[in-house]
Amino acid sequence: MTYGPAAEHTTRDDRQAPFTTTALGGHVSRIRPLIAAAGAAALALSLAACASTPSSTPSGDDEGYVTPGKLTIATGETAYYPYVIDDDPESGEGFEAAVAYAVAEKLGFDADDVVWVRTSFESAIAPGPKSFDFNIQQYTITDERKQSVDFSSPYYSASQAVVAIEGGAADGVDSIDGLKDLVLGAMAGSTSATTIDEVVAPNVAPNLYNSNEDAVAALQADLIDAIVLDLPTAYFATAVYIENSFIVGELPGAGIPDEWGLLLPKGSPLTAKVTKALDELREDGTLAEITDTWLGSGQGVPLLK
Repeated sequence: MTYGPAAEHTTRDDRQAPFTTTALGGHVSRIRPLIAAAGAAALALSLAACASTPSSTPSGDDEGYVTPGKLTIATGETAYYPYVIDDDPESGEGFEAAVAYAVAEKLGFDADDVVWVRTSFESAIAPGPKSFDFNIQQYTITDERKQSVDFSSPYYSASQAVVAIEGGAADGVDSIDGLKDLVLGAMAGSTSATTIDEVVAPNVAPNLYNSNEDAVAALQADLIDAIVLDLPTAYFATAVYIENSFIVGELPGAGIPDEWGLLLPKGSPLTAKVTKALDELREDGTLAEITDTWLGSGQGVPLLK
């Protein structure tokens, strides 16, 4: 069973090189684990070795597909590690790229029959026609969004984490109470923003931004004291692109679980098929294997209470 068109893995540059778990300065809260490249390569090789014929072929009924005979998958206008490697979903490398190709295979599509398109985060969840069969870019399943779009069953459950700069106002914080008087930042409309409101309930209004990149820039410019990100992104951010940063800790879940689903057009005939494909991947262990390979499991990050 393979997950993408590439038979070989591309070489990652230093910015994308996996990191092993290390403790910095004796602070367990500053552990910065990332996924080992060998794990990704081993998964690809083992799956290629036991490649099997897709469980089905695209049915003669092409209802619901943007292009008959093709599976059109959307991701972000820029897709980031560890979800997509080198902003190249066609490679099948990265957590969400691998999930997408695994679903495609379950639906009976060869990798060559997968077409990738790009959308912004907000445009995909807005009501109206879509340019894709499903979209994968860390969409949290919510009742509000279900009014405009469909979701598959979850492919990942993410926790939220607080990231700060060493020596800053959040350095030394070890509880939710310690966050309440800090200026926190997050992407507007995200689960991270909801978590700030519902879990931290800060005394100072948080700063919300159009993207995580804008929130990171604000942190680096000392405009905010800390940012809230999903935990896999926090691992990568602290290890690679936010200098002198660390994970303060993991936050308890907000009122709803942060479960990510594949996003489909409202009322799509494909919703049940895509959900069935994901459920089979979950039941046979494939989804867990992909998750372990690309996201790993965080150890040493304290839960803030």
